[in-house]
Amino acid sequence: MRVDTVTTFFALLAVLALIVLAVVAVSAVIARVSGRLPEPLAEARTALGQVSLVLAFFVALTCTLGSLYLSEVAKFPPCDLCWYQRILMYPQVVILGVAALRRDASVRWYSVPLVLIGLCISVYHYLIERFPDTVKFSCDAETPCSTVWVWKFHFLSIPAMAGIGFALIAVLVMLSAPPAAAGTEPHPSDDTSPESVSTDALSTDTRSTDTLSTPEPRT
Repeated sequence: MRVDTVTTFFALLAVLALIVLAVVAVSAVIARVSGRLPEPLAEARTALGQVSLVLAFFVALTCTLGSLYLSEVAKFPPCDLCWYQRILMYPQVVILGVAALRRDASVRWYSVPLVLIGLCISVYHYLIERFPDTVKFSCDAETPCSTVWVWKFHFLSIPAMAGIGFALIAVLVMLSAPPAAAGTEPHPSDDTSPESVSTDALSTDTRSTDTLSTPEPRT
């Protein structure tokens, strides 16, 4: 398969990710303005929250495999900034894979900071590509960071696609819902809160006192 065909496919995935990010952004604005999401959007938000960690895992896996393809198959040498982005993206495959299996929504506390750093590096790298004259140095002479290896749809390069991947992972992880959010309401008989325990104990003591204070009938 030609390299141009594969990179076009990656670019189409990036455009799809941009559409998802735009929908999420519009939904957030609607919720902010009206105070609540419309019923169809609320249902979609709930459904997305149950699978968002799995989707985030596949986004990270796609970005990882894509970067390996570009360097090992297409033979595009990664620059220093590319390596920094890889360092922040590759661990997400393991982190999000384990979190998806465990349905661990708390993964946001140690996944999102990494992807946000990666997003910042991607934006900086993209700006170097677009405006190479604005920086005094560009990585090293052999593999300058300003080299544009892929350019699709007049705006997508490798760091741009990486940045979109980082942004989508951050959004999906933040949308993830803990298992309890999707579960049923606890049965009243399962209530073990301190208040219920104290009330039950008080009721038991009251019944015991009533039993002791009731006089026995005389014969």
